[in-house]
Amino acid sequence: MIEVNNLTFNYPGQKDLLFEGFNLRLEENRIYGLLGKNGTGKSTLLYLLSGLLRPKGGTVSLDGFTPHLRDADMLKEVFLVPEEYDLPNTTLNSYVRLIEPFYPRFSREVLTVCLSEFELDQDLQLGALSMGQKKKVFMSVALAAGTKLLMMDEPTNGLDIPSKTQFRKVVAQQMEETHTLIISTHQVHDVEALLDHVLILNQRELLLNSPVDELTDKYVFTLRMPGDMDGVIYAEPSLMGNASMLLRQPGMPETQINLELLFNAVTKGLVK
Repeated sequence: MIEVNNLTFNYPGQKDLLFEGFNLRLEENRIYGLLGKNGTGKSTLLYLLSGLLRPKGGTVSLDGFTPHLRDADMLKEVFLVPEEYDLPNTTLNSYVRLIEPFYPRFSREVLTVCLSEFELDQDLQLGALSMGQKKKVFMSVALAAGTKLLMMDEPTNGLDIPSKTQFRKVVAQQMEETHTLIISTHQVHDVEALLDHVLILNQRELLLNSPVDELTDKYVFTLRMPGDMDGVIYAEPSLMGNASMLLRQPGMPETQINLELLFNAVTKGLVK
């Protein structure tokens, strides 16, 4: 569905390239977690995939479309929720009536369910909402749009703890199996239960591109006491012992992935 070949990009006025010879292939029907340190190009990559930015070199393809050409048949299948945005000072119903015609599979039913899960009414004045409420509304609209590709940049920033739980529930319930979601985030614990594929981006390259099931088959994420560190690849101290990542040996039960441990181990070159 998504192919990036030999991508080169830098912003005007910047001498250093943000991407150079960058390649990526993403299959459909996945929920991807896009992770990386600040400045590694996560948001930029989403903007390139959505066509809001144009490559300086190389190609980006979405189902055969070139995103920056902004073909209407492509745009109806792509929805981007950026990290920062504003909503028009109008009612939610007016806003939905405005954008609904652009998305052939837009579902008022999905919108109603999402708003209900977020404990929001449909009769809303968008200009009067807090930033957290605006995020919930916009993510509800994004899911209701029913696009094949949905991208979210730091979707849980600004959400309180109950809202983060609501976010995971809404995404898990409303994402169609035939669609693709890319979540770019630093808040890894907010999304690790949702993902089925992990991408870790470094400057100009992917350090890791792996399905979650392969990672949990290969590694165990658990607590170890300081005197019991045999086989540990990477560990961080905690009040309960050392949060540890180690190779999974025969007989070891499968554990849930710990994205923070995985990310730190990968960026330190301990896992490839």
